[in-house]
Amino acid sequence: MKSRKIIAALMAAVLLGSTGIVTACATKTEGQTEAAKTEATNADGYSFYETKSGLSVTVSADEDDSLPTIAVLATGGTIAGAGEEGKATNYSAGQLDVGTLVNSAKGITEVANVRGAQVCNVGSDDITAEHWLTIANTINEMAKDEEIDGFVITHGTDTLDETSYFLNLTVKTDKPVVLTGAMRPATATSADGPMNLYQSIALAASKDAAGQGSMVVFSDGIYGGRDVQKISTFQTDAFNSKDFGCLGYMVDGVPHFYNKTVKRHTTESEFDVSKLKELPKVAVAFFTIDADPGILDYYAESGVQGIVVAGAGAGSYSEAWNNKIEELASTGIPVIRCSRISAGYIPHDDYFLGNMARGNDLAPQKASVLLRLALTVTNDIEKIQAMFNEY
Repeated sequence: MKSRKIIAALMAAVLLGSTGIVTACATKTEGQTEAAKTEATNADGYSFYETKSGLSVTVSADEDDSLPTIAVLATGGTIAGAGEEGKATNYSAGQLDVGTLVNSAKGITEVANVRGAQVCNVGSDDITAEHWLTIANTINEMAKDEEIDGFVITHGTDTLDETSYFLNLTVKTDKPVVLTGAMRPATATSADGPMNLYQSIALAASKDAAGQGSMVVFSDGIYGGRDVQKISTFQTDAFNSKDFGCLGYMVDGVPHFYNKTVKRHTTESEFDVSKLKELPKVAVAFFTIDADPGILDYYAESGVQGIVVAGAGAGSYSEAWNNKIEELASTGIPVIRCSRISAGYIPHDDYFLGNMARGNDLAPQKASVLLRLALTVTNDIEKIQAMFNEY
């Protein structure tokens, strides 16, 4: 009964949003203040309040004080997808709301109280920097609430590794922040979303997960938000951390940690997004044999503030590209040299010219995330290189 009530409340919050009382993806109107958190209670005794970022949060009237309380922020993705019954492909992402997702994680109300908010409901290819800022600022706001013990973000898998790194660099709390998703839609035979969500909430509810930075739970594995990458287009075991392995495992809702990240993150990060409305634009240029270096001119002229080059091998590219990057140095646009291999370290090499920093071991899409944040602080290439060394 308790489970049904909690889910009813979560779904009611989404329905209320559609009527104009609150809007899950809304931006706060001018003049809204702390009063936005004033709770509105429905006939069943459930309350809803609005965060500063404009999200509606549902609170159950019968939360169990003996259990931790976890906020689930839903963004859509395959985990919320629906299609032909039994099929794992050709579906529409972002069809189910946060209440329906939580309801699918059977037994979760024995593990934690769940509060829910719908950030958006899209495939992760449509996630934007605006969504990132909303999620980070919402977590930073809600983390100040002593009743909240941790956070879970449901997300599409295509760009989950980018969002996990962004949150690793911008969340200002030691409370657990866990991302998860699914490779099969909710309507598929043996959908993987419910178990991934159950394990993610269980991890966020564990005191052992505090101070670990953002994490990803997928197919029984716990991965660090910095290093995790998607490695399969269709298998349910779709994520790993390449050379560094997972942080640990989830077994029957219990985390077992074996590793810990040594890079700066969360409360140790210098990046503050609390007053940002957008992020600097950064482009990724992919090098191949005969790749036209003119793409670098195009990006520079399009107004980007930084460029990440996905080079071959240890971040290598042709003489023509090297010369073009040297020419671009006069624009002051920083260029980050990475590898399209997405594994291994990028060493210093005197051959490569220009206003350049090395991407350390970051995959190009991860380097893009860090560069966008670095540019909110500085455009000095030496300081940017120090950031790539530290984060």
